[in-house]
Amino acid sequence: MRICRHVPPPDRDGTALGVTVTERIAVVGGGIAGASAAYFLVEAAPDSEVVLLEAEEHLAMHTTGRSAALLLENDGTRSIRSLVRASVDFLRGPPEELVDAPVVVPREVMHVGGPDQGGSIDRLLAENASGAIPTIEISADEARSRFPALRPEAVDRVALDTGAADIDVHGLHQAYLRGLRRAGGRVAASHRVDAAVSDGDGWRLETTGGNLTADVLVNTAGAWGDLVARRAGIPAVGLEPRRRTAFNVTGPGPEVAGWAMVADVDMRFYVKPDGTQLLCSLAEENPSEPCDARPEETDVALAIDRINAATTLGIRAVNSTWTGLRTFVPDRSMVIGPEPGRPSFVWCVGQGGTGIMTSPGAGRLVADLVLRGEPSGHFDDTGLVLADVLPDRFRSPT
Repeated sequence: MRICRHVPPPDRDGTALGVTVTERIAVVGGGIAGASAAYFLVEAAPDSEVVLLEAEEHLAMHTTGRSAALLLENDGTRSIRSLVRASVDFLRGPPEELVDAPVVVPREVMHVGGPDQGGSIDRLLAENASGAIPTIEISADEARSRFPALRPEAVDRVALDTGAADIDVHGLHQAYLRGLRRAGGRVAASHRVDAAVSDGDGWRLETTGGNLTADVLVNTAGAWGDLVARRAGIPAVGLEPRRRTAFNVTGPGPEVAGWAMVADVDMRFYVKPDGTQLLCSLAEENPSEPCDARPEETDVALAIDRINAATTLGIRAVNSTWTGLRTFVPDRSMVIGPEPGRPSFVWCVGQGGTGIMTSPGAGRLVADLVLRGEPSGHFDDTGLVLADVLPDRFRSPT
């Protein structure tokens, strides 16, 4: 039997969002968004039953498992930056019992521009001037000391993010799952949700692994988020999956492990140390249907041409290639919160390539909205404007 305990706390303007404290919560999608949401839900409500449902046999097979994640505190829209600020403390100091090693390691990021890209460098510096860690300009010589393979004739100006860091995606994802299980939550792989039928205030879920009921359904299905919503009778929010291909090449020597990351200021390519290899990408955003995306040879070839033109790496062969989907909504902010008029359906989608570094903040916000009906004090100094992320912005006033 499902039990539902209604909670009174209003949000800050005095209007309750109408979300309830519940006994059973189903989180749909086992990537980083789902794992973090499920972890923070069960941490905040240990008496609730929290189950993380994943369609595939293994978790994190799509976007999360193919991410070259960075912590960039100045990246993204206003709401993305606020969620990063809400995430930094957890990323830099996760609970010791959940991790075996740090999940972030410092990695400088250089945005490089040729003679015709000075305007792009100026815009980036202006946008980030008031950021948490201001982006600064360095000389081309300083840039080459951080990435010696840069061609002098290809680099005119360089902007440096000094506070950036690599994120151990697997380690972070496993930390959430470890915390979820330790607190009594469950993970159910091979449970694709084929239908979600309204059942009073809650849901009856029909999955490939059997049927179950839930008081609240949290949609963290990534590129498949609109599909999950439609199966629940909820209107889509207009998710736009976009492909991004990456590949590894052998570096010129073991010293590359300490090099900075290099990204074209107009995001025409990037190169990032990955142990003794270099992780490379065209940084493309080609529209796609939700799918198990595969690399296209033309994208790899174009990336190699651009990287070889900007560096002396002389790439001729690749060691491995893969493609992931980065999913956006038109305003490039995330969608987090209860569906208007159906508060037992909660969104957490549209991460758009920032899902790893925002996962602690986004997961905590989901838990707050489900269990409290408002953001907790954790968000007081982050600059979060709740309206920036609520799904209400995609719904016509009635």
